[in-house]
Amino acid sequence: MIVENNVPLQPYNSFGIVARAQNLVRIASEGDVAELRADPRWRDAPRFVLGGGSNIVLTGDVKPLVLKVEIKGLRLVEETPRAWIVEAGAGEVWHDAIQWMLANGYPGLENLALIPGTVGGAPVQNIGAYGVELQDRFDSLDAIDLDTGLSFTLDAAQCAFGYRDSVFKHVRSGPNDFGLSGRALISRVRFRLAKPWKAVVGYLDLERKMEENGNFTPSPTDVFDWVCAIRRAKLPDWRVLGNAGSFFKNPTVTPEQCADIIARDPKIVHYPMADGSIKLAAGWLIDACGWKGKSVGNAGVYEKQALVLVNRGGLENPVTGGEVMTLAKAIQTSVYERFGIRLEPEPVVV
Repeated sequence: MIVENNVPLQPYNSFGIVARAQNLVRIASEGDVAELRADPRWRDAPRFVLGGGSNIVLTGDVKPLVLKVEIKGLRLVEETPRAWIVEAGAGEVWHDAIQWMLANGYPGLENLALIPGTVGGAPVQNIGAYGVELQDRFDSLDAIDLDTGLSFTLDAAQCAFGYRDSVFKHVRSGPNDFGLSGRALISRVRFRLAKPWKAVVGYLDLERKMEENGNFTPSPTDVFDWVCAIRRAKLPDWRVLGNAGSFFKNPTVTPEQCADIIARDPKIVHYPMADGSIKLAAGWLIDACGWKGKSVGNAGVYEKQALVLVNRGGLENPVTGGEVMTLAKAIQTSVYERFGIRLEPEPVVV
């Protein structure tokens, strides 16, 4: 185990924000965590777990010890008449893991293609897209308690999945609180991929793809290709134009609140939910407030999708975390003043 000093983090966050880790250690196996805890210099040091860096905004240098998760491995754990159970190391690139599963005959995650980041970050955020959320395909995960060094396993219920939420995003506030933010390092994730496979194509953009291609019985690869094409048309490649994907969560309101907004803005994009609430399209709200294409310093709102904030300065004059958050707060204020809705950011602000 080698602890590196003064490590540039610009390559390790998809926004391309310039920041440094005072100290960083690469975690390639569970044994690296044990070795770290055995070293008296680092056993009790504050820690920050870093995966693919696709869902963070760095507002300065990171003083806690950065644990860069690089645990690899892809394998079929079990096959039953009803499902494939597939395991992936937390350091695997998410999109690459989906490609591997499809190539080996384990479909089910194709709707989540091209989401940036690593496998370990997927359950933290309960990622979702085009009609599928991670919790729909989740079996269990292994993690390490960074305070005790003990390994443990969580099922879906124990992960407390919510909309872009999980137990890993909450700080423990009392003895009976199970919040794991800052306390756990996810090492491996297992997915339950149901048999027989059924295409999830109820999302409007996917319905359009079926119409365009005259293909109403798509294969897993068809859905994968369509999702990739849709995302590439709407969203910037973070390797070309730095970003953290969708910056705000889609808010939910009561039917009465939605009716009130529709009375003032009949074109508002909204979706009824199973629990009776109404989900509003945050991108539409932001666009309606005139933010699409606008900038604050080198932080901008993407011209093709108002839900995405981007790094307009590139590598030469990159955006700062302060500029990103100034823009985000200005957008939140605009949306609240017009619609009475508070937008909640998706990325973790560090």
